[in-house]
Amino acid sequence: MHVEELTNAFLEAGHELTFVAPEFSKKAEFGDAGGISAKLKKTLPKVLYELLELTYSFIVGAKLISAILKDKPDFIYERYNLYQPAGVMVAQLFKIPLLLEVNAPLAHERQTYSGLALFWLAKSIENFTWRSASAVLPVSAVLGNMIETIGVKKEKIHVIHNGINANLLENEFSKKDQFSRNKIVIGFVGFINPWHRLDLAIDAIASHKEKDIHLVCIGDGDIKPELEAQAKKLGIENKVTFTGLISRDDVFKHIQQFDIALQPSVTAYASPLKLFEYLSASCLVIAPRSDNICEIVSEDNAVLFELDNYNDFAQKLAEIIENFDSYTDKRILSRQAILDNGFTWQANAQQVVNIATELTKTSHK
Repeated sequence: MHVEELTNAFLEAGHELTFVAPEFSKKAEFGDAGGISAKLKKTLPKVLYELLELTYSFIVGAKLISAILKDKPDFIYERYNLYQPAGVMVAQLFKIPLLLEVNAPLAHERQTYSGLALFWLAKSIENFTWRSASAVLPVSAVLGNMIETIGVKKEKIHVIHNGINANLLENEFSKKDQFSRNKIVIGFVGFINPWHRLDLAIDAIASHKEKDIHLVCIGDGDIKPELEAQAKKLGIENKVTFTGLISRDDVFKHIQQFDIALQPSVTAYASPLKLFEYLSASCLVIAPRSDNICEIVSEDNAVLFELDNYNDFAQKLAEIIENFDSYTDKRILSRQAILDNGFTWQANAQQVVNIATELTKTSHK
């Protein structure tokens, strides 16, 4: 979604783009499991798969050289991926600025969640790629600090948070009938994992059966049957809806109906896409008081609970349900946070162009 939204923002501003990417990634749809790449990752030994990833960088390099010779771009914008140093090497060869978008410290992330056979190699290439980019664009200041610790100069790091499409903000979310309904819709978007603790949201609804409350979970996950069984056992199955995977357009339509939006857990360095969508729709956001979340929201426009303290999460949710009308001001200010901070893809695209323009001037001196 980050790539698609930023692409649309560049095109909307009148820029010409040339894409260098695998054919299957160009055709990928929302919720896609990764196609042939994901299948290879499951079936091949880790060492072989990682060497194939590195080998693919040679193909990327050849494609990039061909595109540069043909289209003579002003700058290269790359979404960082593991074992892919070709972009920075080709950019240096042609003396073209390369701006590297970084969403995660992928060597650490892959090692933590799925393991890396060649961690030392992956991390060495990652460090080289980050240091060699003309500018590094992390999605959070927390991630920016991590990038700085491996030797990237501070002046090369430009934090650009995720955002919302400004057109959607004006034309869709602005139409929401924000505060007139008696019904309370609690919403969640994402993969339904155990650490999101949606069981606590179901418990909260069961504790307030007298109220017209509905939980809508957009996404899928292995624990969905357990949550459905919990709702049935508590006699509130008619108050809980699991949509499964749906299209992006439908996601936005559902978020428009949310009154309370859940961000129960977050990676320490992430800039959650759904958080910006929640805020844009004037939802009352419940999120952990982590450094990266506090880059986006505050106690003024969201309800924050102690990080990893799910008793606090449950207590805050119960308090909101019991006294929901008293949180109207926070809901108004949640949308205002997007407007005040320019958290839109169009603003991000302009920031990217501004950085690239300055780099181009410097390179021509």
